[in-house]
Amino acid sequence: MKRPARGGAATDDGAAALIADTLAEANAALDALRANAAALDAVAAAGRAMVEALRRGGRVFSCGNGGSMCDAMHFAEELSGRYRDDRRALAAVAISDPGHLTCVANDYGYEAVFSRYIEAHGRGGDCLLAISTSGSSRNVLAAASAAKALGMTVVALTGRAGAPLGDAADIVICTLAGRYADRVQELHIKIIHILIGLIERALFSDDRGDTR
Repeated sequence: MKRPARGGAATDDGAAALIADTLAEANAALDALRANAAALDAVAAAGRAMVEALRRGGRVFSCGNGGSMCDAMHFAEELSGRYRDDRRALAAVAISDPGHLTCVANDYGYEAVFSRYIEAHGRGGDCLLAISTSGSSRNVLAAASAAKALGMTVVALTGRAGAPLGDAADIVICTLAGRYADRVQELHIKIIHILIGLIERALFSDDRGDTR
């Protein structure tokens, strides 16, 4: 039996270059974030705000579109489920229910899908993690506005300095990572994991005997 011909050297070289360039870009973006004192301070402040909301018996909501919705869902399930350690479940909700989203989009328009949920379920003292790589998603902006009107703390996770979402938030975490959303999203998931770690450490360190 004849074996299928392998790709030529040029094809292999192109793939290798793409892989190397992608990893180099990701590494540069991460290094830039590590050197961004303002962003790191904002992450710490966001962690404190979420901890305080949960300590008072409130909830942490999250929302975003596309990949950012996946990040919002991951954030919530790691808190209500389990991240690294066994501990009690935490009140975290991603606005991702298909019935709600399609009902509101049909009746009020897609811009209202997140804000309508916040109006129904949000309470003063709760926290919203609003995720938008561009910082200009209209439905995320509407959610931030609805949350602020209820007295919630709004944490914006974005990738563009000076974006409208930053103006609508109490705490802005901006991960500048070039002109493509994928690098920004890669930093967003790292920030999300750090936030979860900060929450677990603050609320459950005594359960683990952790004195760090």
